[in-house]
Amino acid sequence: MNQWLAFRAVETNDEKPVVKSSWQLVDDSCLPQIGHEKGEGEVLIKVCYSSVNYKDALSAAGNRGVTRDYPHTPGIDAAGTVVSDASGQFEEGAAVVVFGYDLGMNTCGGYGEYIRVPSAWVLAKPEELSFEDSMRWGTAGFTAALSVEKLLKADIKPSAGKVIVTGATGGVGSVAVALLAKLGFEVVAVTGKESAKEWLLTLGASEVLSRDELLPMAKKPMTRPLYQAGVDTCGGDMIAAVLPQLQYGGALTTCGMVAGADFSASVFPFILRGVDLLGVDSVEIPQTDKLLLLKKVANEWQLPSLADFTKTIGRAELAEVLANVLSGKGQGRYLLDLAQD
Repeated sequence: MNQWLAFRAVETNDEKPVVKSSWQLVDDSCLPQIGHEKGEGEVLIKVCYSSVNYKDALSAAGNRGVTRDYPHTPGIDAAGTVVSDASGQFEEGAAVVVFGYDLGMNTCGGYGEYIRVPSAWVLAKPEELSFEDSMRWGTAGFTAALSVEKLLKADIKPSAGKVIVTGATGGVGSVAVALLAKLGFEVVAVTGKESAKEWLLTLGASEVLSRDELLPMAKKPMTRPLYQAGVDTCGGDMIAAVLPQLQYGGALTTCGMVAGADFSASVFPFILRGVDLLGVDSVEIPQTDKLLLLKKVANEWQLPSLADFTKTIGRAELAEVLANVLSGKGQGRYLLDLAQD
């Protein structure tokens, strides 16, 4: 073992019947080695912070739709400093962020103190954005920002009506609520957690709607146009429930599947009201677009309140948080400090 590269990492094994994840002492042999065709393993990064996302919870639970081979180290987000770069793009000590692509899915991820990835995955961290804030945003927050950006490009304006956000207590939903409110939108937050109503109002929601109140709308081809737009984080019947309630020229973004990968809806909202259903992906979008988004959240879309609804956790707390996120009991964002026990 190369002692200078001995480091702690989560190791998930899916040996049946129980999937187990635990912190282990490993070395760099578990990381991708330097390759030639795709730049694999070009940049070695010392990770200081990561975050918790639904996809991390799936990977840590042994979901082979996310991660093909085990043992594996999850963590689709990472922020840290460059140790070495075979491509020559980044200097030693450069502050960088990695999110998306294959990190934490089938490439050892941010739940390890080191990662080794292609230089094409690595973004220079804006000076205005701290390591902590970059991971408070994380993939979930960046997905929320991408959703809001798509609505703005679809000509959705604060003065034109309410915007509904499903799964509002989750990582994507909570950031979407706060960001939309910051931009002046009247936000209706949807949740299945009655206890979270006051919390959502503090994030900036003007109204909180029960999930049970919304879902019956999925059976209707058209209803009164209550919302000009929506951010869906759940998939399934949530999409079908929002579409009939969109006003003329409205738009709905969708980015998740916790409520299901399929939905059934009438064509009427599309052909009678001209609404748009907009897919949001934060994994394979071009690196230049990711960097622009990173700069935007560091500057004009900065959310001072983000720290208030992000819980910082240490290594010992990670397993419980992942289990809660997987079962729908998570709330807000989680920042993982890899130096904290």
